[in-house]
Amino acid sequence: MSTRLIFGFHAITAKLRHDPEAVREILLDSRRHEKNDKRVQDLLRHARAGEIRVNLLEGQRLDAMLPRARHQGVIARLEGGRRAFHLDDVLDTLEEPPFLLVLDGVTDPRNLGACLRVADGAGVHAVIAPKDRAAGLTEAALKAASGAAESVPYVTVTNLARTLRELKERDIHVLGATDDAPTSLYEASWPAATAWVLGAEGEGLRRLTKEHCDALIHIPMRGMVESLNVSVAAGVCLFEAMRRRAHV
Repeated sequence: MSTRLIFGFHAITAKLRHDPEAVREILLDSRRHEKNDKRVQDLLRHARAGEIRVNLLEGQRLDAMLPRARHQGVIARLEGGRRAFHLDDVLDTLEEPPFLLVLDGVTDPRNLGACLRVADGAGVHAVIAPKDRAAGLTEAALKAASGAAESVPYVTVTNLARTLRELKERDIHVLGATDDAPTSLYEASWPAATAWVLGAEGEGLRRLTKEHCDALIHIPMRGMVESLNVSVAAGVCLFEAMRRRAHV
């Protein structure tokens, strides 16, 4: 069976929490193991719970395995290919209001990877994108994600408009970001259960996607630039949403 490597405390610990069966072994820098590091202890606790072997290696050996990665002294070897996530499976396991990012027409893999990193940082439960007119989890996207592709479920759907309707049927507020919306991000209100919909820079949201949103907002711009890169716009919207969720 084929194997692949992931690295970094956040990505590996998230994998141990959500999909421990896929982890074959963990390779840990022996110097990190000697330190009383909370992240190391948390990772070891999850590894013991899943009965996953932890091998201690010299840091140079880890560097040789992933020479261009900031692995933080920990690498995990996974079995098989990447797990395919289904939206219902993600939503049915949540114990809090869903917090989702929907990408419409983001075809640059580096932008997708950056959006996954933003989504991870904001605590988003899943990133949703159509199978067509989307970058997909290519090597370039995975590299740009810096481990976030392992911690944030990436859900691909056949029909984005139908998926937005299904989200609304689950009482999830669908909120689109577009330059021509009359209401500012900071003036708008929305419930905790929200799916944020963003399009690629320049093209923005497609007409049909806009029509399936419950509301539209824009990010106020003060300078000469008319729009932001999609990952930057996602960061602005998602972290504002995260701030408000903390006070609900």
